[in-house]
Amino acid sequence: MTEQTLWFIFIGGELLLEQHADETFSVPEGNEPPLTLPSETTIHTVTAMDDGREVRTLSLPETSLQEPAQHRSWKLCPLRKSYYKLKPELYRKAGKCWEIVYWDSHNKYCGVCGHPLTPQTDISKTCKHCGNEVWAQVVPAVIVRINRGDELLLVRARNFRSHFFGLVAGFVETGEKLEETVMREVKEETGIAIKNLRYFDSQPWPFPCGMMVGFTAEYASGELHLQSSELAEGGWFDYRNLPTLPEKLSIARMLIDDFTARMEQY
Repeated sequence: MTEQTLWFIFIGGELLLEQHADETFSVPEGNEPPLTLPSETTIHTVTAMDDGREVRTLSLPETSLQEPAQHRSWKLCPLRKSYYKLKPELYRKAGKCWEIVYWDSHNKYCGVCGHPLTPQTDISKTCKHCGNEVWAQVVPAVIVRINRGDELLLVRARNFRSHFFGLVAGFVETGEKLEETVMREVKEETGIAIKNLRYFDSQPWPFPCGMMVGFTAEYASGELHLQSSELAEGGWFDYRNLPTLPEKLSIARMLIDDFTARMEQY
């Protein structure tokens, strides 16, 4: 039996979930859209997903809440919070779908001549007036865990919405290798030098369209001088006495938990 289409529907920026009798969550499934859609709605068919399951996504304004409200099993959930409700494979699909609807909504007109763009593939558009092609973009950033013995360097960025400490991170600039970005960001934000830089893992970060590339490193030299324009506070923390940390969904937390687990093995 052919599996039905998964529908990732964002209403007012929140993801539509279906709650089951056993209190678990999924997304709506079916060969047809689960909602009555306005005629002008753009439905995106999402390809290149891991299991070959057909995925479609769309975005509706908050004014479309009336129909979902009539279904007791349907719940709206912020994408970030859906990490704790959906199976990992569904959460990853939801992230990619959000990146596509976000990209679509922010790329209606050609940046060269101003004419409307026409969809070409699920991740590209073209301008029929001047021939300009526009592709969905991923914004790369690096994040690095730095340890000094059994201590971790943790910082709190000024743009953090909550009072938690994370790791040094920053966006990749034009012409930079990932390793060069790490070195630059660490020097700019903390004033120290690092050694033994190693790749850890990467993570799509759909808030709204990032790719986090994680590294580990060790302290080499220098006095800690925080960049006040970027960081509110920071310092070295013993792994047995850490401050409030990022959420479990983030690669920052994965890096920190990995270090804590390694130290506890000794």
